[in-house]
Amino acid sequence: MSLDATVRRRWLGGIVLAAALLMLLGGETILPGRLSPIAFLIYWLVCLLFTGMAIVIAFRDVRALQHRAHEERRNLLETTLKTIEKEAKVGRLSSHRKDGAAE
Repeated sequence: MSLDATVRRRWLGGIVLAAALLMLLGGETILPGRLSPIAFLIYWLVCLLFTGMAIVIAFRDVRALQHRAHEERRNLLETTLKTIEKEAKVGRLSSHRKDGAAE
């Protein structure tokens, strides 16, 4: 089963956010005082990287959602205008037929 881009993006965002949260919890509860200064720095930089990735993925998701909403609004407007135009033509034809029948 193939996942569409929105589902993939949201799963990836959730996984990256969960990784950042787990690193935050581990870094604050289990690891204090156990890491060397370099390992400590690398650990928190990786945590920061995961957090940044989650933010970027969230912004991309919002942007894709806005784009999809814009497309749907445009398609709805076009469909509505075509329907109105078609109904107007049918209305004119039936009014011409009524006028012709009355003569």
